Amino acid sequence: MEALFVSYGIEWLNLLVRWLHLITGIAWIGASFYFVWLDNSIRPPKPGSDLAKKGVSGELWAVHGGGFYNPQKYLVAPSELPEELHWFKWEAYATWISGFAMLFIVYYFNASAMMVDKSVADLSGLQSVGVGLGTLVLGWIVYDLLCKSPLGKREGLLGSVMFVFIVAVAYVLTHLLSGRAAYIHVGAMIGTIMVGNVLMVIIPGQRKLVEAMKEGKSPDPIYGKKGKQRSVHNNYFTLPILFIMISNHYAMTYTHAYSWLVLAAIMAAGVLIRHFFNLRHAGKVSIGFPIAGCVLLLGVAIAIAPKPLPKVAAVPVVSPAAATGTATDSSATVPVAAAASGVDFARVQEVITQRCASCHSAQPTQAGFATAPAGMMLQTPELIRQHAAKVYQRAVQTKDMPLANMTHMTDEERALIGAWFEAGAK
Repeated sequence: MEALFVSYGIEWLNLLVRWLHLITGIAWIGASFYFVWLDNSIRPPKPGSDLAKKGVSGELWAVHGGGFYNPQKYLVAPSELPEELHWFKWEAYATWISGFAMLFIVYYFNASAMMVDKSVADLSGLQSVGVGLGTLVLGWIVYDLLCKSPLGKREGLLGSVMFVFIVAVAYVLTHLLSGRAAYIHVGAMIGTIMVGNVLMVIIPGQRKLVEAMKEGKSPDPIYGKKGKQRSVHNNYFTLPILFIMISNHYAMTYTHAYSWLVLAAIMAAGVLIRHFFNLRHAGKVSIGFPIAGCVLLLGVAIAIAPKPLPKVAAVPVVSPAAATGTATDSSATVPVAAAASGVDFARVQEVITQRCASCHSAQPTQAGFATAPAGMMLQTPELIRQHAAKVYQRAVQTKDMPLANMTHMTDEERALIGAWFEAGAK
């Protein structure tokens, strides 16, 4: 009973922190989109105008919500500080803190199930957590050094090198961690870079500008330039990281043999589409960028499309009892003719009950689960048939369920489920 309430409490903690992460992430990314749009959309004032004399480098008129707005950007800073100055930082900090908490709640507290895949690498839960945390630190160090190197003055080359680095990290992680953990840690690394930009570069630079004005000094424009560079980088990171945030719902991406390449292509598509909008806001329409992004996405969809199950003369099936050594008959087969007319459902139910129902039931017996994942319960024939398509997709096509194959479902059992589903799931 105590374990049940602990699991239930963790479920609520997961819900609330995930909700917070979503709310703060929307606020942060929304601010990023808005200010990059604003920077690209403002137009310089007329030479000799009052605005130009005040040091305004650009302004914009907009109408929204029944009111008119006239934001202005100064080349360096106004002649004097306003009484109220709004800072945009807590959205970023709260997003990272809640995201880091999510890593612990979902992945690190149950690392042996969520982080480790013995078919990928023979790591312990603690080792996998070390890999994850090390990735976050390494990502920021490499990125920051690249920005401070001579590459920092060549944006195109810097972006290319950084993209190659992220893809290399994705390759390594997909060969060390479970697919979904690898993806989420690539996203966590990018998120750490983004918040590092705010915490270590953008906000300190803004503080120096404010301090200089308070001391009656002329602010050094270098801080504004550095902050602008990192802010633009964050803008290009947004679409890739948003995909990674939802990627766990799409097992066909992170379970593919070349999952790192799938991730690279989808991230590249996101960058291309984001670049189109940034150019468009600056008055340049380059339709080739979104077309290239869509072609990339279409190519990924075609490349990772599921292949039909091979039709063989007989599909060997090891019953759950035989797999655990408690039965004498371990060589039963399901001929193609039998599959065509319908596989014995009792065999299918036996497999699903032993391999899946420990989590997918009204009262899960698997530690760490208070309710059935995604609300999918499989403890009755009616429920199994109701969710047949999802079982087939996750147990046969992507093979990412059972989670980390903790119940040791065999390939023969997956073949049995596949034959049953393709025969009509009766």
